Amino acid sequence: MLGLLDRATQLSERKQESSRAEPPSSEMALNTTALAAALLFAHGQTTERTVVAATRLGRVLGVAVKVLPQWDELIIKLDGSLVSQTAPARPLGVDMGRVLAVTTVIDQICDGTLPSAASKSALESAGSLPPASTPRFALFAAVGAASLGVIFGTLDAVNLLLIAASAAIGALVRRWLSGFSNNPLVQPLCAALVAGAVAAAAGRFRLSDATTLIAFCPCMVLVPGPHILNGAIDLARTRIALGITRLAYAGVIVLLICAGGLFGFTAAGGTLAMARPAPPVPLIVDVIAAGSAVASFGTFFSMPWRLLPFPIAVGMLAHAARWTAISAGVGAPIGALVACLLASALTAPVVDRLHLPFAAVAFSAVVSLMPGFFLFNAATGLVELLSIGPGAPVALLTSIAVSGTTALSIIMAMAFGLILPRLLYERLRPFAG
Repeated sequence: MLGLLDRATQLSERKQESSRAEPPSSEMALNTTALAAALLFAHGQTTERTVVAATRLGRVLGVAVKVLPQWDELIIKLDGSLVSQTAPARPLGVDMGRVLAVTTVIDQICDGTLPSAASKSALESAGSLPPASTPRFALFAAVGAASLGVIFGTLDAVNLLLIAASAAIGALVRRWLSGFSNNPLVQPLCAALVAGAVAAAAGRFRLSDATTLIAFCPCMVLVPGPHILNGAIDLARTRIALGITRLAYAGVIVLLICAGGLFGFTAAGGTLAMARPAPPVPLIVDVIAAGSAVASFGTFFSMPWRLLPFPIAVGMLAHAARWTAISAGVGAPIGALVACLLASALTAPVVDRLHLPFAAVAFSAVVSLMPGFFLFNAATGLVELLSIGPGAPVALLTSIAVSGTTALSIIMAMAFGLILPRLLYERLRPFAG
């Protein structure tokens, strides 16, 4: 009798062990894969890396999946079947901390160190990590905007303090608004309004003559660079609809930034006028300011502290290359192209090892190259043109055309310079999974 009881106990234990070792059902595997893909997609990972990570995870969980990314959702289909899972996800945010955490969980599942039964809760925890704290966010907004002020030609302490204060107030306004509205367009609009109003007040009270810099440097920290870059990458990979939608979203934000800055400037009594480019700053000052700007954008994108030194070093090297190229006589677009080619070539082999989104890291390294001066000048010229009417001088039209064309050329050069090395690297060393 005891022998029979022992055998029954052994059989029961074996059944329990086999049930624990059983692979997840197809439905559970599909849901887990869809959740992981949606978290990566929504927090700034490139579409290609999202698709590769989801395919890899599904394969490990025992299902072959096909990922169909769209602007507001991801469709995860079982390959060769009509079964699918739709995961609502809009790529509106950029959070490198969450992307890193989600990718780490995926690696743990694939390596077998995390049981599949605990995968959903682990992914949900990774996707709900808090962003950078409000004091850090405001401080680095101030540092980043002031650094851009140095790069664009002002070393005056009063100007830099006004730029920093404006950016910090704008950052606090953005965090305050995030508690009331999930609309991603309201925050940059209101922060730009603050920047324009501060610049106008500085001019009216004769605190500074560099009102243009005081207006557009805080606006520059609002530019949605990763969305522009992700959209351009999608277009390069012939995901035309998604790429156009990403670029349209980024374009709307840029328009709202310009409109908010100009409206705040005029509403506070400022006088609009197109500014002239400032003389270049010394190389060492330019490089240090570039590193500070990179650190601030790493904070905006919630990059962990321990990973910040890498994009800072890349950004400083890229800026030194741009400074050298422009000093040799090439124009701003070619200088931006050289810097972005270098930044992308250095970044492409590393971001996958660090489990970080390429667009966020690469843009952080070259954010200070964005043609904010020319964009703001073109917008200012257009407003001035509307106020003057048919009698506007030819010089004004020429200035608007030159500023707009220069801005477009720099943006295109940056996009090409950042995308080409990345695509070549992926072609030569595809992610095996």
